[in-house]
Amino acid sequence: MKVLLILVDGMRADAIANHPVAKKYMEKSFHTLSAKTVMPSLTLPCHMSLFHSVEPTRHGTTTNTYMPPAKPINGLFDRVRLFNKKSAFFYNWEQLRDLSKPGSLELSYYLHGATAVSNDKLTDEAINHIGQHDLTFLYLGHVDAAGHDFGWMSGEYMDSIDKSWANIDRIVSQLPEDYAVVITADHGGHDRTHGTEMAEDMTIPLMIMGNNIEAGVIENASIMDIAPTIVKLMGIPADEEWEGKSLI
Repeated sequence: MKVLLILVDGMRADAIANHPVAKKYMEKSFHTLSAKTVMPSLTLPCHMSLFHSVEPTRHGTTTNTYMPPAKPINGLFDRVRLFNKKSAFFYNWEQLRDLSKPGSLELSYYLHGATAVSNDKLTDEAINHIGQHDLTFLYLGHVDAAGHDFGWMSGEYMDSIDKSWANIDRIVSQLPEDYAVVITADHGGHDRTHGTEMAEDMTIPLMIMGNNIEAGVIENASIMDIAPTIVKLMGIPADEEWEGKSLI
């Protein structure tokens, strides 16, 4: 099975609890609005933990500046390449470039600036390449930028949520039948910041849907469980270094 992973940076779980499009997806997915991210709840450490299924103390990146781990570990893109499958990455926050080792990606597409316009263009480009890769990662950065500029849960922030879900709906509606979809966030936020142990920062949504995945509520999910879940959907064994568990 092919997998589309969509991550909306800074999307608080309670921000989508009553969102009409998000609710539609929750109703047909294996989902939770109470998954936990890692500390520090910053973008790059959280992504490193998602893709490498270990705590920041293990992968070594504890700020938004990448630090190579003292002991190398394969990430999700690296694991997919090891089993001769292809990955594509569409993103608009440049620091994420270190999520994969050189040669692990079939396609890397970067647009500068985490804006609504770049989110739209990234989604367009991902749609243009649907079906060509076994794993597609679409990162949408505008919600986090709106949180920092205007405050989490502000009117502008909620508008960015609306626009991001319009893009999610647009790409998912065009997927072939052989795709599973994982929708999540890296962290939440409060006021105009994040990075703390506050529930507003640490709680993230997670939705998993596809053929043979029953709708229901996920219990006790962590951001570190996402990579093991994705490789299981793809028929690939998890890396022995990974600490998370498959949720399916």
